[in-house]
Amino acid sequence: MKRLRIKQVKSGIGRPKRQKRTLKALGLKKMNRSREIDASPQVLGMIDNIKHLLSVEEI
Repeated sequence: MKRLRIKQVKSGIGRPKRQKRTLKALGLKKMNRSREIDASPQVLGMIDNIKHLLSVEEI
């Protein structure tokens, strides 16, 4: 399974509640924090919904 490194590059302030909950579900709490996760279909869907707030790279 592929691993992804996701990093929050834009703030969740002023965003809809759904996008804030998605950031929290991915484990991103603050700006410029990164996290490595497995690329499952569910995670890829969450990333696609908030791709304007993230930077994603494959490991």
